Parts: sequence; C-alpha cells; structure tokens
Amino acid sequence: MDVLGSFSLEGKVALVTGAAYGIGFAIAEAYAACGAKIAFNCRSQEHMDKAMEAYREKGIDARGFICDVTKEDEVQQMVAEIEKTLGTVDILVNNAGIIKRIPMTEMKAEEFRQVIDIDLNAPFLVSKAVIPGMIAKGHGKIINICSMMSELGRETVSAYAAAKGGLKMLTKNIASEYGAYNIQCNGIGPGYIATPQTAPLREIQPDGSHHPFDQFIISKTPQARWGTPEDLMGPAVFLASDASNFVNGHILYVDGGILAYIGKQP
Repeated sequence: MDVLGSFSLEGKVALVTGAAYGIGFAIAEAYAACGAKIAFNCRSQEHMDKAMEAYREKGIDARGFICDVTKEDEVQQMVAEIEKTLGTVDILVNNAGIIKRIPMTEMKAEEFRQVIDIDLNAPFLVSKAVIPGMIAKGHGKIINICSMMSELGRETVSAYAAAKGGLKMLTKNIASEYGAYNIQCNGIGPGYIATPQTAPLREIQPDGSHHPFDQFIISKTPQARWGTPEDLMGPAVFLASDASNFVNGHILYVDGGILAYIGKQP
C-alpha cells in the first residue's frame, strides 16, 4: 500500500461551504495543496470578491458560487453547476455556520431557528444534494464541522449547542445510511480557534492583562494555547482522503485536549 499516496487529493472536487475566511478557508487551502479542485460558496457578492482575492493571493484557482445554503433550490443549482464545470463532488465540507451568544430566556424563537437553519438544516440540504452523485461515482467524503458544543453545554449558546449536537447525530446517521455506498461521513470538532471572529476575546486589556475569557481557555486547554486554522488542515485532509476509507461516523475533536481534561485544582 502506498501510505503517503493515500493522503493525496489529486483530481478530487471539494466543496467547502462558507470558505471565504477562517476555518473553511484553511481547509480549502489544504485541499488545494493536496491537488483538489476547490469550490466554495458565499451569500453575498461583497464577501465573494474578498474571498476570491484571498484565494488568488494564495495561488489557488477556486470557483466561488453565490448561494444561501439554507435554501434548497439554490443549493441544488450550485451543486448542478459544480458538476457541470468541475465534476462530481468527491468531498463536501459543511463548514458554514453562525453562533448567537444570547441567554436562552432572552433569545427570540426566530433567532434560535436561524442558528438551527444555518448550522444544522444547511448541512442536511447540501449533503442531500451531493450524495446522489457520490453514489453514482462509487465513493464520497462528507465532513461536518461540529464543535465541542456537540458534547458540552455552556451559558448563552443554547441554539448553537442544539444545532451542533444535532449535526453530530446527522453525521452518524449519514454514515449509517450511506456507508454501503462507500461514502464516509465524519465530523471535525474544533476547540477554541484563533480567528478574526475570536480576536476580541484574545485582546490584551488596558492594564496589560489577558482577556478573562482568554485566560479561561488557556487554563482549560492542556496545550495551554488557542488552536489555529492550520491545526485543522491535517485532520481535514485525512478525513477527505483514501487514508480514512474505513473511518465512518466519527467525530474527531481537534481541541488541544480540552474534552479530555478536568482542569487544574484551584
């Protein structure tokens, strides 16, 4: 067996949703470096223009599509266009997502539904759209970006935790339902990742101290640091490649050990 060759994505078509920046962009960059053809979506032309510029700066010939992944007709149209221009989707990464940090009793039902719609319903819709092509081709990889909140609860994230817990079980069910078609569906559960979205939580305070949340995360992480988008590249390539052909229904937590750690005694 060519072990190193089994990690190659040469010629594969990868669709990474919400890959304009952050985790999705890093995963798309890793796939491109391993030989995959990259497709991604944005909801607006403004975000698309910025994303395409970022891909060009990295020398990546990515194809961008304006698509709201919560709308089934738009998803079906995007997948059909990808199949026509790039080929059947071999790898799907359901990365697009949002979080609303609102105490549960203060959260409006429409806000709860919006998080569920983007973080759980959208992965269902995009997976549903690519699975027929994967069945016809005889293989496929679906990777859902889950979360530590797929396992844990925390103040103010009731909708996010509900969605990510549901996404964990959707992952397991896709693996159960379509494993016989040589489709592997797994999840990645990032820990706390240093991205532009989390930058305010890592700012040095006026007195020179670290933000309280920054101190909290470092104290709870055995590796004593935040993760980076680059930390997710290797796991994402593994789950997209032939090296993981007998890994199915698994959630790979890339969290620096937080879920394994009870914390230091006060």
